[in-house]
Amino acid sequence: MNNVYYGKLIFELSKEGRRGYSLPENKLNNYKLADMPEALMRQRELDLPQVDELTVVRHYTNMSNNNFGVDTGFYPLGSCTMKYNPKINEEMCHHYAFTRLHPLQNENTVQGALKLYYELQNMLSELSGLSEFTLNPFAGAHGELTGLMVMRTYHASRGDNKRTKVIIPDSAHGTNPASAAVCGLDVVVVKSRPDGTVDVEDLKPLLNDEIAGMMMTNPNTLGIFEHNIAEIASLVHEAGGLMYYDGANLNPMLGMCRPGDLGFDIMHINLHKTFSTPHGGGGPGDGPVGVRAGLEDFLPNPHVVKDGDRYTLTFNDKSLGSVSGFVGNYGVIMRAYAYIRTIGKENMRMVGPLAVLNANYIKESLKDCFELPIGGVCKHEFVFDGLKDKSTGVTTLDVAKRLLDYGFHAPTIYFPLLFHEALMIEPTENESKETLDGFIEVMRTIAREAKEQPDMVKSAPHTTPVRRLDDTQAALHPVVNYAELKLEN
Repeated sequence: MNNVYYGKLIFELSKEGRRGYSLPENKLNNYKLADMPEALMRQRELDLPQVDELTVVRHYTNMSNNNFGVDTGFYPLGSCTMKYNPKINEEMCHHYAFTRLHPLQNENTVQGALKLYYELQNMLSELSGLSEFTLNPFAGAHGELTGLMVMRTYHASRGDNKRTKVIIPDSAHGTNPASAAVCGLDVVVVKSRPDGTVDVEDLKPLLNDEIAGMMMTNPNTLGIFEHNIAEIASLVHEAGGLMYYDGANLNPMLGMCRPGDLGFDIMHINLHKTFSTPHGGGGPGDGPVGVRAGLEDFLPNPHVVKDGDRYTLTFNDKSLGSVSGFVGNYGVIMRAYAYIRTIGKENMRMVGPLAVLNANYIKESLKDCFELPIGGVCKHEFVFDGLKDKSTGVTTLDVAKRLLDYGFHAPTIYFPLLFHEALMIEPTENESKETLDGFIEVMRTIAREAKEQPDMVKSAPHTTPVRRLDDTQAALHPVVNYAELKLEN
């Protein structure tokens, strides 16, 4: 264990014989315990720190103060929608009546929980324009896989087993081709036009009787609305395929536009993005999947339905099967339900326009300092191609590192791959004008520093607990356990 005491980094806090607990004397010595196979028995003592409780508390408290999160500062992280998570969401999902539930309880004892699940299904259907939802998948990528499994199950039910290919734009999120591959589908890439939208003329020759469907994000990864979506959907449907909507960028659409109305047949929603759940560090998450009328039977088992005044779990023989244990990540489902209820139907239509307004405000305020490869009105996010003046060799990575010195988390960098120095910025609808102005001022300051003091920017960050790392070595030779760290120090 390590910590900072009186301005000094002290790595080893362990002292022989110190304890932070007191256990009663073992009174089971006279009882024969179950025999354990020798292969499973530990051969030597664990090399654990010996510390008192107060030292442990201070260690983890100080460590937590080094973390950056939505509650501590601005998080302009494009493509991830790291929006503020209202505290009422946490209060609701941590209520003892929900945290003490067990998935194997009798249905009669969990009617309230099933009702909440059922009502959220209906809310998502109304917001998306689709017929039915399942909340079972545990994450966005899990939702993608489930949606593609629905697509394959639909074609198989019609004996159309030749359809083993899915079309994906070259600007797509990386999970799209990954999910398709896991589902056993071959990826066919369609090119983008100079304005960032799908090239319809490039799409047309790709459509044939082997195409299962097409995956799209709208607005796309560049924050551009696919204005030819009606034509694209019509072409795919005429070829016998289904349209899949990647819901990662649903945030700017809320209350303004519904994927189901645009011609999409299947979609997943990242509850942990669009409807607020803290999801840094890879979790938790939930990826509900919705389908148009006619595809409901293919959704995974079990499914929550209402039977009179009672809520129950049903199993469908036509279903693709089960994709998760029970009915999804219930804590995330609870948070999403609280978020939607708190905002209310009458205010939901403000979410999308505010996200769009904030993104365009930042874009227009910085486009004289940073290269804007695609102009015009963006939606929730936009992409710069690094600094406008690249003469001093300051890169997007340098700008991102320097932002840390000013107390801002860096945006997504080097994605999408369409631009060499990509810097993707997404402010979300929650941020105030004062916060946006502060970010804009810092970005302009860094652009000026890149001209006048490039070496300082290239060596940033300077004020963080950990300075600039060798990213390549950190990836190739990570230090992942206490023993290795102890040896290095």
